[in-house]
Amino acid sequence: MRPILMKGHERPLTFLKYNRDGDLLFSCAKDHTPTVWFADNGERLGTYRGHNGAVWTCDVSRDSMRLLTGSADQTVKLWNVQTGTQLYTFNFGSPARSVEFAIGDKLAVITTDPFMDLTSAIHVKRIAKDQTEQTEESLLVIKGPQGRINRAVWGPLNRTIISAGEDAVIRIWDSETGKLLRESDKESGHKKTITSLTKAADGSHLLTGSLDKSAKLWDTRTLTLIKTYGTERPVNAVAMSPLLDHVVLGGGQDASAVTTTDHRAGKFEAKFYDKILQEEIGGVKGHFGPINALAFNPDGKSFSSGGEDGYVRLHHFDPDYFNIKI
Repeated sequence: MRPILMKGHERPLTFLKYNRDGDLLFSCAKDHTPTVWFADNGERLGTYRGHNGAVWTCDVSRDSMRLLTGSADQTVKLWNVQTGTQLYTFNFGSPARSVEFAIGDKLAVITTDPFMDLTSAIHVKRIAKDQTEQTEESLLVIKGPQGRINRAVWGPLNRTIISAGEDAVIRIWDSETGKLLRESDKESGHKKTITSLTKAADGSHLLTGSLDKSAKLWDTRTLTLIKTYGTERPVNAVAMSPLLDHVVLGGGQDASAVTTTDHRAGKFEAKFYDKILQEEIGGVKGHFGPINALAFNPDGKSFSSGGEDGYVRLHHFDPDYFNIKI
């Protein structure tokens, strides 16, 4: 499995997202310029220029026509995927950390960071089909709990919003009223900041990664803890295979501790675990810094990782990967 090295970012990667067809890969980094690549050969298609801060997150609509990006410059921008033109800019008073289109692409959930005297918040925006009718107003604003919300995603049928962040609690909110419906159990839950959260392809369960050196699998509706995957390093990114029962964890030490370790060997690896047996089944080495972003192609036959080293590594699995037996 020879990785394709995609060099286009000058700063650390923050987020990776495939479109629904799996032919395009979108990457966000701290260098202000989200980039789109061909997902089969890693060729760079183009960039989206307009932000002037680190870009933390992105999401692409189901038809691959529109891209949403959230940035530290306190804006969320809506782009035309094909032409790279800006369609609209949502302005906030604090950095935008996470964005996700709802099923149907008519709504988007956006989280903003605590900043000055503002607390973290979850915003629901309407995304107009005709961009001339697009407005700034929020349909719902949920004032968040203490600390940063690192990720918010839509629950089944867009009825709920699931959020997780610095206080290590996963919360489910009613997407109409903003009411808090349930929280994850403190005892069985994470002990430190939740860095990442991803949903299964069918939406029935979700996976969270945390600085407490573990990832956990949860039931989406009840927030019952199903599985825990332990590792030796803080987890910055998680992904779930849509094809096999595999989960992937990526991470590494804090940037401050990196200088004390031998970086030459590309020690930072994406670790594969059996989703059900919770056992490690392999690893993919190669990054020269912590892994900040992971994504699986929707067909489950390739995955990509983005590192603190500014590289995106695209891996197409060998045939024997599909026959791993424990």
